This record gives sequence, C-alpha cells and structure tokens, in this order.
Amino acid sequence: MRAVQVVTPTGPADVVVREVDAPTPGPHDVLVEVHSVGVSFPDLLLSRGEYQMKPEPPFNLGVDFAGVVLDPGSSDFTTGQRVAGVAGWGNAAEIVASPKIWTFPLPDAMSFDEGAALPMNYLTAQFALKDRGGIAEGDTVLVHGAAGGVGTATIQVAKGYGARTIAVVSTPAKAQVARDAGADEAVLVEGFRDAVKGLTGGRGVDIVLDVVGGDLFTDSLRCLAEQGRLLVVGFAAGQGIPEVKVNRLLLGNIDVRGVGWGAYAMTRQDFMQQQWRELVPMIETGVIKPPIGATYDLEGFGQALIDMADRKTLGKSVVRFRA
Repeated sequence: MRAVQVVTPTGPADVVVREVDAPTPGPHDVLVEVHSVGVSFPDLLLSRGEYQMKPEPPFNLGVDFAGVVLDPGSSDFTTGQRVAGVAGWGNAAEIVASPKIWTFPLPDAMSFDEGAALPMNYLTAQFALKDRGGIAEGDTVLVHGAAGGVGTATIQVAKGYGARTIAVVSTPAKAQVARDAGADEAVLVEGFRDAVKGLTGGRGVDIVLDVVGGDLFTDSLRCLAEQGRLLVVGFAAGQGIPEVKVNRLLLGNIDVRGVGWGAYAMTRQDFMQQQWRELVPMIETGVIKPPIGATYDLEGFGQALIDMADRKTLGKSVVRFRA
C-alpha cells in the first residue's frame, strides 16, 4: 500500500509517497480503508523535525482521517461502517490500524473530506472552549486566525454552545470565510482591539482563542471583559512566545489558560469519545459543517504542507486517497 512519509525531517518539500507494508492491527485497533486525510499543522512541524513528539524516520504523516472499516476487531464498529479518526501521526496511508478509542462513527451528513477535517480541530476547539474556557450560553468569543482550520472549528463549536463569535482575520477574503463558517462579526487584525470594543459596547469579550500569538497578545488581553479568559492554543505567527505581565491579570480579574488538547486527551481512556458524543448533536443540526479549502491528491501532500507554511490555507485542506 502507499503512504506519505518523512524519510528525512528536512521540510515538506522532501515528503515522499512510498510503498509500505499494510499494518497489522492490535487487539484494540480498528482496520480502516482511508478515503481522505486532513492536512494539519503538526504534519508541517513533523516534516521539519520541530514537533514536540519526534518519531524515528521513516514514519507516516497524517493526523486526521476518514474512511471505511475493513475489520472492526474488538470494537463496536461494523465492517463497512464510515468512521473518522485521529492520532499524533501515522494516518496518511491507504490502510490504517486506528486505536478504537481514537476512532469515531462518522454521521451520514458528513462527507469523507468533512470527516477528515473534524477530529483534531473540532476536538481541540471543544476542549478549549468547554474544559479550559468554561464557555456559557450568551458568552462572546473572539477567535484569532479565524479563517484557518482551528479558527473555523472554534467559531462553529462556540455557536453550538450558544455563544456570539467575533472573527479576527488578515484579509477581506478571510473575513468572508469566517462569516461563511458562522461568525457573527469579522474584523481585520489591524486595529482589531478598537473594533472589538466597539462591537461589545466597550465591555470586551468573555473568551479569546489565540492560535496566532506574537504581537497580538497584549491587545488580546485588553479585549477581555472582567473575568475573561484568554486561551493559548498556538503560536502560528512565528514571532516568538509572548510574555504575560501579570499586573494585567490583576487589573481585570482575567485569566490566561493553556490549551494542550493532544497530550491531555490521548492519555485519558474515554475522553475523546465523550468529546465526540458532545459534538454529534452539533453535527446533526448543521451547526458543525467543516469548511473544506483546497483538496489535493495523494502525491500532493507535500505541496499542501508548503501551502500551509505560506499561509495560503483557508478552512481545512484535505488529501484524497480515493475518488
């Protein structure tokens, strides 16, 4: 079978498609024929050898996938059932052995492309907003990087919890992507602090979700209402890790909270399954509908990562393994 591999961690241009042996499932695995694979920021970092987890090359890329069960093993799935799944890496292959605790039934409303866009981004958003952010109906949520995969997921999950959402984006085209994903308002990053104050009548927002970091951080803190929470998910701006002046936290009784979904969820037996069950009603009502950006064929995985590195990605990019 074919798989997308990192042989030398020297960047996405050196990602290759190779023939490899089909996996042998363990006693707690589900064997799945993969149809679509989501392109994720960890894939980019893994291709460069910059991810916090460092598998020994050669290894398969691929965090999110969707496909059809070939062998359910000891799980409750059935042969032929449509599923989605997630892992730290390894799912960019024509057949995968996916741990059953990280494999989920794919609702009929979702295509394989949409299924491959769901797990990491939407489970991250759900964990960030509910477990770390304490979201409540009627809250206002500010989303940085709102046209990207995590950003659009956060908009939709926040809407599922009954929140108002304000998207922060860098271009009018990205503003439209955010609005199409369900954002109530979209503002440009230049001057976003004043725009947000105007939209909230000077009160500020209850939650900021920040995947960007960099020099936006201080203004994000200033956008928070009293007892607001700034959720740190990543540092896509690549400008270094911002520092918090703790006197700002005192002045508004505000919090800065880290969001490390993967390390938390993958060490807790049923946690992802509980998350998925919470998302299913949002999927079935149409609140969650992953916006698919560019699609690529199997040989285009490396190019998809290059496009992500160049910040050309809108929504979730997907690699199709089967037509």
